[in-house]
Amino acid sequence: MNSVGIIGFGRFGKVLANLLKKGFQVKVFDNNSNVYLPGTQFVDKKTILSEKTIFVAVPIRNFESVIKEIANDLFEGQTIIDVCSVKVYPIDIMKKHLSNNVNIIGTHPMFGPDSFESNSKLKMMLNNVRSNVKIFQFWKQYFNDQKIQILEMSPNEHDILAAKSQGITHFLGRTLKEFGINKTSLDTQGFRDLLDLVDQTCNDSWELFKDLQHFNPHTKEMINKLMKATNTIEKELNKN
Repeated sequence: MNSVGIIGFGRFGKVLANLLKKGFQVKVFDNNSNVYLPGTQFVDKKTILSEKTIFVAVPIRNFESVIKEIANDLFEGQTIIDVCSVKVYPIDIMKKHLSNNVNIIGTHPMFGPDSFESNSKLKMMLNNVRSNVKIFQFWKQYFNDQKIQILEMSPNEHDILAAKSQGITHFLGRTLKEFGINKTSLDTQGFRDLLDLVDQTCNDSWELFKDLQHFNPHTKEMINKLMKATNTIEKELNKN
C-alpha cells in the first residue's frame, strides 16, 4: 500500500488520517502529540519529509514557520497539500517559500471533527495552485470517492464566501456562548438549532476562532455588516 504523510496531528489531523487511511498507510509527524490512531504510524521529521505527498495540518498561525522549516528539505516532484480554513494566506506562503519544482494543492475540507461524524453531505474546496494535472485529478477523485463533494475555486473567491458563512457562523456561536444560551423547557426546533451551533463552533479552540477572524481578509467586513444589521434592528425596536 502506498503511504502519505501528515504534519500536525490535532483535532483535524485525526479526521484527515481517518480519510486517508482508507487508501494509504498514513505516517504522522507531530512533536506535541503521540495519540495513537489505528492505521497511522508516528515517524520522525526525516521520514515524513521523504513522503511523496505531505498534508500540512497545523494551526494557521503556525503555518508559515512550518513551511519555512521544511522548504529546503523537499525534493523535486513532491506534493504539499494544506488544509487551512482560509486560503489566500497559506497559498501565498507556499508560493513564496517552496521551490517551483514542488507541487502545491490548496484545500479546505468544509467540515470538522464534529460535523465529520454527523454530516453525510461533506464538501471540500480544492485549488490547483501549482501541480501536475494528473496529481491534482488523483486527489480530486480520491476525496470524491469518499463521498465528499468537490468545489474548485480561487483562493480569494473561497475567502469571500468563507467569511460570509464560516466566519459569521463561528462568530455567532461564540457570541451566543458568551451570552449564556442554555436549554429551556420551551425549546423550539429553531432554538435547538442555535444550541447545536454553539456546540459545533465552541468545541473548536479559541486559537482556531481567532485565526479564522485574523487570517481571512474579508471576515472583518462581514462582522462589521453583522454589527450594523444588529444596530438597525435595535433602532427599529426603539421606534414609537
